[in-house]
Amino acid sequence: MHSSQDIINQTKKWIDDVVVACHFCPFAAQVVKQKKVHYQVETSTDSDACMDAVLRELIRLDNDADIETSFLIFPHTFTQFDDFLDLVALAEALLKRNGYAGIYQLASFHPLYQFSNAPENDPANYTNRSVYPMLHLLREAGIDRVLENYKNPENIPSDNIKFSRRKGLSFMEKLRDTCF
Repeated sequence: MHSSQDIINQTKKWIDDVVVACHFCPFAAQVVKQKKVHYQVETSTDSDACMDAVLRELIRLDNDADIETSFLIFPHTFTQFDDFLDLVALAEALLKRNGYAGIYQLASFHPLYQFSNAPENDPANYTNRSVYPMLHLLREAGIDRVLENYKNPENIPSDNIKFSRRKGLSFMEKLRDTCF
């Protein structure tokens, strides 16, 4: 059983070694370097408690302008990808219901992430395959600032897919798995 700090350290390694090093996210390198990322481990396996944790992270972002983005990590639950997708839908609804649509954006990562219509062994899935199930809460204003100076942001997903496929399944698996 890993401690919360172990889980956070593994998540940070995944962000550094996969997300930043592979350039999957144009926002990540700067906020990591500036230490504007908050990591929160939620150990509850109860869906309501997990939704409360999402709301707490939104409130944390409201109250602390020094945090640009937050990762809410679920190491003990949502191990099945379909269950995780249910969590994502609930979290999206929570954002809307609480007036956060347009203020924060939600991204999702999971160890078994699979894009719709993609085969399970498609290396492209590793653009979103993380070490633990997690929700990533981002400030929309921060995204907008970065995109003002980013050439062709609409190409980010397709560029990530091309990179992953060029590197291949074995490379992407090993890269992610070395973060444990």
